[in-house]
Amino acid sequence: MKTILVQTDLKKVVTGKKPENLNQLEWEEIDENVLFKSLYATKSLANRLGLKQRLFTFGINECELLKNHISQFITLLNDLNNVEVQIYNEDQGMLLLCYLPLSYKSFRETLIYGKDKLSFDDVKGHLLSKDKLTRR
Repeated sequence: MKTILVQTDLKKVVTGKKPENLNQLEWEEIDENVLFKSLYATKSLANRLGLKQRLFTFGINECELLKNHISQFITLLNDLNNVEVQIYNEDQGMLLLCYLPLSYKSFRETLIYGKDKLSFDDVKGHLLSKDKLTRR
């Protein structure tokens, strides 16, 4: 863990003493980053399980902004990638389509009709475009 802290320039916290050149707010932010990294940046089985559980139970609520859900999904994918859990690009796109509410059924069918391949960026782009058009 110390190696991670040194590599990410968070080693100041290892001593537990706040450097005089940092204000309290900066110190607390660095301390929070260290805590986050110590809890979630490890590649332990428990961490991988927790992240996969979040992935498999992820859902998109129709009442909230679609772009926020896409952002949360991307963050989750990045967290999984950081613990060396690989999810292929096409699977990322398919998962995002599967997480859409039932009201997106025709959108989902239209998007995949006649295609042999699907990319995450393609799905994300079409969703954001649709969301932008419907919110006008």
